[in-house]
Amino acid sequence: MRRRVAISILGTTLDAGRGERWKRWRPTIALCQQQGLFIDRLELIHGRKSEGLAREIIADIETVSPATEVRRHLVEMKDPWDFSEVYTRLREFARTYAFDPDREDYLVNITTGTHVAQICWFLLTEAHFIPGRLLQLSPPRGRPTGDDVSGGHSIIDLDLSRYDAIATRFAAEHDEATSFLKSGIATRSPVFNAMIDQIERVAIRSRAPVLLTGPTGAGKSQLARRIYELKKAQHQVSGAFVEVNCATLRGDQAMSTLFGHVKGAFTGAQSDRPGLMKAADKGVLFLDEIGELGLDEQAMCLRAIEEKRFLPMGSDRDRSSDFQLIAGTNRDLSQRVREGSFREDLFARLNLWTFRLPALRERKEDIEPNLDFELRRFAERERQNATFNKEARELYLAFAVAPDAPWPANFRDLSASITRMATLAPQGRINEVTVRDEISRLMKRWHADRAEVAGPERLLTNLLGSERIEQIDLFDRAQLAAVVAVCRESRSLSAAGRMLFSVSRTAKTSGNDADRLRKYLARFQLRFEDLSDAPGER
Repeated sequence: MRRRVAISILGTTLDAGRGERWKRWRPTIALCQQQGLFIDRLELIHGRKSEGLAREIIADIETVSPATEVRRHLVEMKDPWDFSEVYTRLREFARTYAFDPDREDYLVNITTGTHVAQICWFLLTEAHFIPGRLLQLSPPRGRPTGDDVSGGHSIIDLDLSRYDAIATRFAAEHDEATSFLKSGIATRSPVFNAMIDQIERVAIRSRAPVLLTGPTGAGKSQLARRIYELKKAQHQVSGAFVEVNCATLRGDQAMSTLFGHVKGAFTGAQSDRPGLMKAADKGVLFLDEIGELGLDEQAMCLRAIEEKRFLPMGSDRDRSSDFQLIAGTNRDLSQRVREGSFREDLFARLNLWTFRLPALRERKEDIEPNLDFELRRFAERERQNATFNKEARELYLAFAVAPDAPWPANFRDLSASITRMATLAPQGRINEVTVRDEISRLMKRWHADRAEVAGPERLLTNLLGSERIEQIDLFDRAQLAAVVAVCRESRSLSAAGRMLFSVSRTAKTSGNDADRLRKYLARFQLRFEDLSDAPGER
């Protein structure tokens, strides 16, 4: 059985028994007299000026509860009404105390001490700095007489999940928050729903950066804005949501846009500009396509994230901005780190909370609820109602969820498709003719897109898989496909290297051809042996 340990501040007024009403009820002594609540050990906290009262209280406890051990702790507070000082002192007590919750049950007495101390006890216990429960004592009803001076007590367990009514309320609030993050769409994908559950908890409990990855059109921007709106509803941010597409920023423009500039910083800087990072103060900054930022901008972003300070262009004085960062990318940042185009320290800072948004083709069970969502958005945006008839809806859904429907632009493709049908629908009724026309339109477009990259895409997809292909730039795909084609036609790594580097080898500007090729393939986790049936060189 665990020993019961009470932690209590000596009550300099109540425990001294001053005043007519409290003359005989002293809470620290009453603590050791409670029916059904034997205290094995009392940790008594007091200041230097109260040492005499503490000795008196301990002597009285030995009389009423001789089996209770009392330990004194000298905790000096100059101003017991100063929140910062009281919290710091009690937090230090909790930090240095050797808690053993497996063997001991801790009760924190909030009856004595100032109201500030009571608040601090609550905060420390609620945050689990103290692994215990709160204890509130109450004096006897009416005027205490005779030996009836112990009064009563109540124990408050801050593990709110133990209370059914509160747990039910929490569950409802959680469901409401996750529905909000999903824009009210009743998504059916188990993987996506589990991810949203995690994002909801992180959004409410953490101010650390969040990294959203996934292909273009998967909904990163929309989710980032919903995270901001959820945090604002929870009163965690009061500033604006500032979105920046880093792919559009280059050189001085990137520095000026993000960090601002002072007048005269460069040609054309005719006035000061605060910058978007400053505009996100007290709010959320969403850096979409963060993988496209240059290394200099990445270094300044890292400092702004860690220190909440940055240096505008042309200025010698720092500016501050207390924002929360959400970053988005469709690139493999770990690969970019290996290539040297993305800072490892920035990636480590961003990689605490990383969530990958799946492509539409990976969650086709969510196409139907998103179809209804897009029709509602169309009605709100265009002030026109549009609906499917039964046969048209079934026809479109059968096409949309088919295994060969690629949806390359993901939800942007779906949104555009629904918008077209709703706009062209006769009298707002989407019929089979409208659906067949849209299916034909999508198939022609997708076929044209595939035709442009069919050769390299097919070759690389067979090697790397579609998910890894999405993380490689189109430029790099074309180059890699050409290298793979040469390797497949060559009998050895050296032969392929000689063909690929014939010009640079003649110019004597580089090293061994086979070694160069081996290192290039390693960037994509490939080996020559993976590309050819020839024995190769190892």
